[in-house]
Formats: sequence, structure tokens, C-alpha cells
Amino acid sequence: MKIIILLLAFVFGFGATVKRSSDDIKKIKTRTEINQYKTYPNLLPEVEIVAHKS
Repeated sequence: MKIIILLLAFVFGFGATVKRSSDDIKKIKTRTEINQYKTYPNLLPEVEIVAHKS
């Protein structure tokens, strides 16, 4: 019985480790994508005001 409990503890521990590492990989992926966008120029349209001064 002790062996079964120990094996279950190992399985749950391994599952938690895999879940945490997959969350870390997702965070790293989004961080690198954001850093790639920092190298691009400003892609917002430029607004020119053409109204007469009053």
C-alpha cells in the first residue's frame, strides 16, 4: 500500500512539474513575441490636422 501511495505521489509531482514548465514556456513565448514587436517602427497611422486656425 505504501508503494502505491509513493507511486501516486511521484506521478502527481511529475504532472505538476510538467504543467509548471508548460506555463513557463507560454510566458517565455509571449515575452519573446512582445520583444520582437519592439524592433518594428510605429505602425499607427499618422494624423495631420488641416483645419484653419480661428
